[in-house]
Amino acid sequence: MSPFTLPKLYPVTDARLSGASHAEQVARLADGGAALVQLREKHLPPREFYREAAAAVEVARARGVRLVVNDRADIALALGADGVHLGQDDLGPEAARRLLGASAVVGFSTHSVEQAVAAARLPVSYLAIGPVFATASKPNPDPVVGLEGVRRVRAALPRVPLVAIGGITAENARAVLDAGADSVAVISALLPPGRPAEITRLTREFLARL
Repeated sequence: MSPFTLPKLYPVTDARLSGASHAEQVARLADGGAALVQLREKHLPPREFYREAAAAVEVARARGVRLVVNDRADIALALGADGVHLGQDDLGPEAARRLLGASAVVGFSTHSVEQAVAAARLPVSYLAIGPVFATASKPNPDPVVGLEGVRRVRAALPRVPLVAIGGITAENARAVLDAGADSVAVISALLPPGRPAEITRLTREFLARL
């Protein structure tokens, strides 16, 4: 499995928040300079999400953007997406790797140094740590780890690709990268509620500050 290089910005879609389809979000994020996007859908039935994801994969391919599906390794496999991002309660990374193959992106969420160290032994492409700050994008979030939590994970795992997530904005993203993250996963700072036309501008402005 070859080393995985993360872009500094890792946008995550949210159809309810943005008011736009996942495909439109991917298009606007790509036009703003995003190179890797995570497709995240917590509310639609699987069949509807499959249709949304299929349209998003088509857009991503046309724009040369890598697309990772949150939670659903089966949908990622069926659509030929670039990979999957898994939570602590999802299909295990070992099973996802067997399903998707050696070249797929397999990301895995962790919420403490202990979880991150344990997960680093798994066949993952990158680890996520968070929430770094308080976040409204996830109901019942795990306890905030803060910048110190990012520093501790980086110190424990100096060579593992690391994404930080949770409450990250254009104003605090640089501090998160300076704390040791390779990339920042961002939702609400790029997806103004009900104003999808602004996504491209916000993405460009966010990237300019990294």
